[in-house]
Amino acid sequence: MNALLRWRQSLLLFLAARDRRERRLLAGAAAVLALGLIYALLIDPALKGREQLRKNQPELRQQVAQLQELARQAENLSGQAAAPVKPVTRESIEASLERGGLKAQNLVLTGEFIKLQLPEAPFAAITAWLDGLRGSARVAVTEASVAALDEPGMVKATLTLRQQREAGRNE
Repeated sequence: MNALLRWRQSLLLFLAARDRRERRLLAGAAAVLALGLIYALLIDPALKGREQLRKNQPELRQQVAQLQELARQAENLSGQAAAPVKPVTRESIEASLERGGLKAQNLVLTGEFIKLQLPEAPFAAITAWLDGLRGSARVAVTEASVAALDEPGMVKATLTLRQQREAGRNE
């Protein structure tokens, strides 16, 4: 606050030392400087922002229309029931294991649960097989025991799987 008072006093002394014509020129220059600052800091950015919004408006309207269409499609799809999943059978599991290059030592099906043992299998093949089974038969792993063997990439696995027959059911 003290510095502000000192600055004001020095400004008043400076202006008092000038004649009337110089004070008018300095006041005019200060007004022009103030108007320039107001334009540069307030008016110009607002005008540029307005112009930018005007340029972007058609693209933004198109995006809104696309989002509304996607929302309408999602609403229509949410009312539709998912296609029922065919229950897995021993034969379908064995066939998918064979396609994946795997051989189960023990395979037991009870209701929607599948328990199998893979005594020696490549880990990558097991994960690829499980991913395919998850997508095609809506099967999820409920319990897994995997142990590495001496040979790199080979594992011994015991898996318990569960088929989710109804969409959205996650028990």
